[in-house]
Amino acid sequence: MLVETTLHPQHEQAERVGDEIAILAAHIEVATARLLELVREFDSLAGWGNGFASCAHWLNWRVGISLHAAREQVRTARALAHLPLIAQAFARAALSYSKVRALTRVATPETEERLLTFATHGTAAHVEQIVSAWRQVDRAAETRLTVQRQKSRAVHLYQDDDGMVVLRARLTPEVGAVLRQALDAARDRLYANARVNDPEGDPPSLAQQQADALGLIAEAALQHDLDPGASGARYQVVVHVDAMVLADPDQPGQSVLDDGPHVPAGTSQRLACDASRIVMRHDADGRITEVGVRTRTIPASLRRALQRRDHGCRFPGCGLRYTQGHHIRHWAQGGPTKLSNLVLLCRRHHRSVHEEGFQVERLDDGELQFRRPNGWLIPDAPEPPTVPADAGDFVRRESAAAGVHVDAHTLRPDWDGTRLNLGYAIDVMHPRANGGH
Repeated sequence: MLVETTLHPQHEQAERVGDEIAILAAHIEVATARLLELVREFDSLAGWGNGFASCAHWLNWRVGISLHAAREQVRTARALAHLPLIAQAFARAALSYSKVRALTRVATPETEERLLTFATHGTAAHVEQIVSAWRQVDRAAETRLTVQRQKSRAVHLYQDDDGMVVLRARLTPEVGAVLRQALDAARDRLYANARVNDPEGDPPSLAQQQADALGLIAEAALQHDLDPGASGARYQVVVHVDAMVLADPDQPGQSVLDDGPHVPAGTSQRLACDASRIVMRHDADGRITEVGVRTRTIPASLRRALQRRDHGCRFPGCGLRYTQGHHIRHWAQGGPTKLSNLVLLCRRHHRSVHEEGFQVERLDDGELQFRRPNGWLIPDAPEPPTVPADAGDFVRRESAAAGVHVDAHTLRPDWDGTRLNLGYAIDVMHPRANGGH
């Protein structure tokens, strides 16, 4: 007996809407793949190097996504540059961004093919499970080398003939990972790959950026953790600068560190913005005739009010909470030390204002205005781009232009419903499973 089955009109409509969701989602994945290609290109060109701490900070400012999501996009985009098979599958919507983001945490050029095969047959939840288990196997294999590595750890520090300090270190993987992340974070705070108005005409090399980043790490450690008490004065960096130089960098006079090396007047101005200050008077022969008491440039009570008002670095797109107080008009030039003349800036952007030509002023309505060295305004938030009335049609046209065809089944995995045997999958796929190397 033949039985005919008909769908209720409401069910038919639901099926059509469901297909439309699946099709549009596939188009969005194609667009997302293209977006990450552009992010990787933008990152490699250091397009964010016009005052922003990192590519993620620029995305947070320019596109309006959270900083965590922006960092994940940059990380994924960078990883895809070395995973062509996964990148190609993503570009034709054979993989979702959720799957790609997970795969790029563990995939290598040697393992991406087998991981890609698994990802196209499994769900996003399956991929997350396999990636988690994959990382556990990696950690277990690395643990077998811990004893040997622990014994060989060492740091050697000495001063070379030219006065430079030479550092050589051999660190355990976990300490090295912490240092690497700290160096990356410090470099993000201090530099872009292409700096604005660099006097040498070229951006600092990676090695030079690493050296500056290590200095920032040491400074932050002493300031916040290692010796926060009164004895911390032993670790202070002392700068001697003439009052005329502090007020006008073009004036002649000294601007030197305590042990003799010269530093630019702009650097002295930046350091004096938020520091302990001792005024010394000298006679014509340079002998000290009077020494004032040590005072804070910004008193503690005023600093608390400043931090409560600004909540972090006020440079557009930054917001870093480790900050220094900046006098909009320097106190050496007659600027008052009061809230209206103060703003919190992170170390990177404080340097940008004093030594790289960036400008900040407070407007009559109390708002801050930042400008690039060429005078261009940096808005707190950029104007949103013009979006077509039907964004769905736009992404469909983009897919068509890229030669990608999608339908309601494009993103559907080939999973047949069989329960995932995670242990077997790892044993078969992971090259270091079962004690392998």
